[in-house]
Amino acid sequence: MWIDTHAHVSCMENPVEVATRANKAGVEAIINICTDTETLEKGLELKEACPYVYNVASTTPHDVDDHGAKEWEAFASAARSGRLVAVGETGLDFFYEHAPRKKQEELLAKYCALALETKLPLIIHCRDAFERFFEVMRSEYFRKPGALPGILHCFTGTEAEAKDGISEGWCISLSGILTFKNGAAIRNVAKALPLDHLVIETDAPWLAPQSRRGQTNEPAYVIEVGEVLAEVKGLDKAEVAQVTTANAKRIFKI
Repeated sequence: MWIDTHAHVSCMENPVEVATRANKAGVEAIINICTDTETLEKGLELKEACPYVYNVASTTPHDVDDHGAKEWEAFASAARSGRLVAVGETGLDFFYEHAPRKKQEELLAKYCALALETKLPLIIHCRDAFERFFEVMRSEYFRKPGALPGILHCFTGTEAEAKDGISEGWCISLSGILTFKNGAAIRNVAKALPLDHLVIETDAPWLAPQSRRGQTNEPAYVIEVGEVLAEVKGLDKAEVAQVTTANAKRIFKI
């Protein structure tokens, strides 16, 4: 059995059907990422229909300007009431930079404080910003009492950046990019990292794996990511499923 550690199921059409297909395919848990109040509400409803779906919520760094402040209270309330298994995906994105860097950093710090308060892990989106990200995290999170290991989601950084995260006890999440024909760089990074700090994801409905490029991605397709990871590391598929699943359960306490 596998775990999809990052999928935006509640923004997809027919989310119950999507989740059910994944479960029948061998995905025992789905971490559903909610990025606004609408997807949070739908995610909580999805959890009622599909108990193997677990919700996570925050404003993404892309959306800080649009609704970062407005939706804070809804996300904070869900975290404080035990309806979330993590806070995220928060972080920094200096590639697209849809919001000013200072605002991204301010909201990241605020979500770090929420994670510490609620004793939840963080799911992080970080692109072209690792140096500044680690500076903020060392100030706002890593050295704070009660800080839990989290996940660097859809990782596309360098081996050194991944190992900086692992040194803090965090896991590196690999997406369908691992399967792409032009994904050699991330495959090389994955090969160099210890399996006990790796998890897998789809980031559905985006980043469908190589065999389904151009299609809408689904959590059921996370298995292809796991299979390619097994090939990259020269390991049995069953071992990769077992260890990545155990890693996810450890992080999310599910």
